[in-house]
Amino acid sequence: MIPRKFAPLLFGLILSGLMSWLVAGISTLRAVGFTPGFVATWLSAWLTAWLVAFPVVLVVAPLTRRALDRLVTDV
Repeated sequence: MIPRKFAPLLFGLILSGLMSWLVAGISTLRAVGFTPGFVATWLSAWLTAWLVAFPVVLVVAPLTRRALDRLVTDV
């Protein structure tokens, strides 16, 4: 098991990985179509996107949590 103190880092890793995988797949499909090299092109695009998305999620997630704390209230 992973210690709880690493939960925000792991959350960012998983979230950025899944979202960049999905967006890269859709974008690649729209750009090149379902060609014989589609999977290799998709994975290449995904890796590039993930390398950008992961640090962005780590920076943006705390800002988003703070914004949400200001926008919502207990009823």
